[in-house]
Amino acid sequence: MDKRELFTTAFPPLDDAAARAARVRWDCVSKPLDALGDFETLVCRLAAIQGDARPVVKPRAAVVMCGDNGVIAEGVSQCGSEATVAVAAALGRGESSASVLGRAADVRVVPIDVGIASDAPIPGVVSAKIAPGTKNFAVEPAMTEEETLRAIGVGFDAARDLAAQGIRALAAGEMGVGDTTTATAILCATLGLDPDAFVGRGAGLDDAGLARKRRTISAALARYDFSGIADEKERALAILRTFGGFEIAALVGLCVGGAVCRVPVFLDGLVTAVAALIAERIASGVRERLVATHAGREKGIAVALQKLELTPFVAGNVSFGEGAGAIMSFPILDVALSFFENASTFDDVKLAQYRRFES
Repeated sequence: MDKRELFTTAFPPLDDAAARAARVRWDCVSKPLDALGDFETLVCRLAAIQGDARPVVKPRAAVVMCGDNGVIAEGVSQCGSEATVAVAAALGRGESSASVLGRAADVRVVPIDVGIASDAPIPGVVSAKIAPGTKNFAVEPAMTEEETLRAIGVGFDAARDLAAQGIRALAAGEMGVGDTTTATAILCATLGLDPDAFVGRGAGLDDAGLARKRRTISAALARYDFSGIADEKERALAILRTFGGFEIAALVGLCVGGAVCRVPVFLDGLVTAVAALIAERIASGVRERLVATHAGREKGIAVALQKLELTPFVAGNVSFGEGAGAIMSFPILDVALSFFENASTFDDVKLAQYRRFES
């Protein structure tokens, strides 16, 4: 993807008239005003994003970007890149955790290899590999700028292609060993945070591994200086390029592509929230087309979502990856949308409608 094209991305305007019409519909439903709280607000947001007063989230797909992070050479993960290959193979066979959840939630799961550390093709997984894993950011920048832009392009094209197939909502997912280390480094570099407060155990590090992870991120943040990059877009791209990974860059593209196509992108955990944060820095306005699904358990997700001004509509305490939390959130939203479409109105039950009064 061309950098100038990325930096000047324009989005269709949010449809305020559709959002207002959705609000009018909610107020006509025979219930107390705003009784469904955040779900009413979310339906109105979806109306604005999709440009339709009757928003829908079917058909839908979860795009799982797969890649390995070279920083695992520092002992920051409990397992090696063989785990990425194994889970990607399960995704390809439709047997992974995301696949099982997707069948239950009526979500098509689309795994994409954007940087798995293996040259062997994986049946059922879309091949869009930039390279077999990123470099180790503890030693050198994880990606070149050209690789970063190519990975962003993978995500953008995935959103565009799925939208052309009629997909109306996307869940963002990722799978790759070392990605919480990478995401935490990006978060801390972007927001100037102390890594000791945000480094977590990932998939399950012991105390020694957690200490190595903290040291690795702290040393890398001291190694690279982005303060001289005045332009926010260039600085965000430099941070992404420096720490990686291919799957995070692809998720940046997915967020931007979804926004361009009027397809809301539903975020999952820390990695997707960090990708969204970078996407917003690179292409301002993306955040208004994103949905935070759950509060997560990883350290850092709350501050990332706060910066994006996004409020999750589920708590959940989920820390899974593969887009699992986002996939699980769809059935809850289905119930809210079904009520929005089918509930009796005050006219139906022959009652006077509640009126709004300014406080």
